[in-house]
Amino acid sequence: MVIRGQLKPGAVLMGSALALLATSRVVSASGFALPELSVAGLGLSNAIVANPQNPGAIPYNPAAMGFHDHSSLDVGMLLINPNFEVKTATGTHESTGTNWIASPLLQGVWKIDSNWGLGLGVNAPFGLETKWEVGTFPKLSVPISIAPGVALPAGLQHPTQSKLEIVSVVPSVAYRVNDSLSLAAGADYYHARTGILDTGVIDVSGDGNAWGWNISALFREGPWSFGVSYHSSATVGLSGDLDVSDPVLIALGRRSQSVDLDLDLPWRLQIGARYAFNNQLAAEFDLSRTGWSQFNKIKVKSKSGAIITEDTNDWDDANAYRFGVTYQIQPNTQLRLGYTYDKTGQSDAHFSARVPDDDRHLFSIGLGHNYDNSWSVEAGYMYVMFEDRNYRSSKPYVPLQDINGTSAINGDYKAHANLFGLNVRKTF
Repeated sequence: MVIRGQLKPGAVLMGSALALLATSRVVSASGFALPELSVAGLGLSNAIVANPQNPGAIPYNPAAMGFHDHSSLDVGMLLINPNFEVKTATGTHESTGTNWIASPLLQGVWKIDSNWGLGLGVNAPFGLETKWEVGTFPKLSVPISIAPGVALPAGLQHPTQSKLEIVSVVPSVAYRVNDSLSLAAGADYYHARTGILDTGVIDVSGDGNAWGWNISALFREGPWSFGVSYHSSATVGLSGDLDVSDPVLIALGRRSQSVDLDLDLPWRLQIGARYAFNNQLAAEFDLSRTGWSQFNKIKVKSKSGAIITEDTNDWDDANAYRFGVTYQIQPNTQLRLGYTYDKTGQSDAHFSARVPDDDRHLFSIGLGHNYDNSWSVEAGYMYVMFEDRNYRSSKPYVPLQDINGTSAINGDYKAHANLFGLNVRKTF
């Protein structure tokens, strides 16, 4: 992983840069969560946690394995096309980050017997990428004086590029208690493999891993089914090298060194209720809550364990309200429609231009087709429409301090995204 961050003199600088990483996000959920865990879920706007029929519900709720009689393997891919734009005092600017981002979708299920099932999933539940061109945000009117006769160039701390990739491996076990109830538990293994924070002044390279856990349940009775899934918070311990490349800082004795830092991932809760009107039509409503308050503190430590700096993000836990409908067009073909209203947890007090967050609306459609008793193909599309965020702060930017929540990043922010998914399933 490579992280390039915003510069402050000494070690305090690095902590604030890395805090920006934790206050950035991807395009389909608040914060930097990416909740699309299957192509079936994509088509239903992720309102699938209470679905006992579609194997695409298993990545959202492993307890669903209890209601499937066969082993299966799903292999899919999610393609994300983000678009960000901001109008500042220097004009209108578009993010020039990667046009297309690929996310893996893999889920295997092994039915031991009629009651027990084992699952293994691979996905990317967190990530981000943006790249603002130099000159997007107005430069400071004067250079920053950091010592008598020594100054850093004006506009040095304005954000440019941000990137984060986290892959998750999720082993789980499910037990069907009876014909109505199934329970499951598992582990969440996270690997942070790529990250970038860039102002062109400081580099940190490294990678990290973390473990969490999850529990879930699924209950069905007649036309009703109810699901709940919870993933614990986790702390990814990143270890790497701080590389100070700016000649001014080097002249001031700011040295490269090995460092450790903790990146806290939020807990995730999703509950849902599904009702089958008949054999063709069913609808589900879900509530998702993400524990973004886990990002209250970001600590950067030296290899000796001493805290170099500690920064505050002060995000709020956030809700998403999801609605999905399935309609059996033909015996082997299913149409899926979905809508989500997703609230942001990022207040103006800590607003970040690294990828500006706001409330958003998600619209989705999908199709699933069974070719025979063992093969099926699914496709889905989602459009993410952000509400415009006309950010204005009266808080002045203090040189060499955190730029988030200040007037230096005032602007009119707009964003939207397109998501495409394709999945092939083999049932054994």
